Amino acid sequence: MLELDLQLATEASAPSEAEFRQWCELALRQRTADSEMTIRLVDEAEGRELNHTWRQKDYATNVLSFPADVPDEFLDIPLLGDLVICAAVVEREAAEQGKALEAHWAHLVIHGCLHLLGYDHIDDDEAEEMEALERTLLAELGYPDPYADDDETETSTIVTTKDSE
Repeated sequence: MLELDLQLATEASAPSEAEFRQWCELALRQRTADSEMTIRLVDEAEGRELNHTWRQKDYATNVLSFPADVPDEFLDIPLLGDLVICAAVVEREAAEQGKALEAHWAHLVIHGCLHLLGYDHIDDDEAEEMEALERTLLAELGYPDPYADDDETETSTIVTTKDSE
């Protein structure tokens, strides 16, 4: 079971909570344990501030993933972590890349959830594995391959509390 906390910190339009839940549950279905996570939708100012704080990059990015770093004595807590998504960046990217807005939202939510599960795209082998899973999951929803015309575009980054050390 997924416990999803959806936080709206922007006036921008966004998918419904049911859509976010569907995308998260699909991405997390390989996880047998219960899951708790937060998705926070932000404006560009907050997105830029968070990206600067955690990645030292002075711009708003589409999705930031913050996996939970739960101490050993609390390992039975099903907290996965948080996704922070900048709605304006998602909308702009979809338009610039000629992608359906709903498909781009689905891709970024699934991408972020996979980061919370430990997937990464730092090296080529990891990227191929993660992208193949994203393609499979999105195809199940009827969405096109998000990487078909977009091999040079960074779609998101993983951010952990270790980055700030």
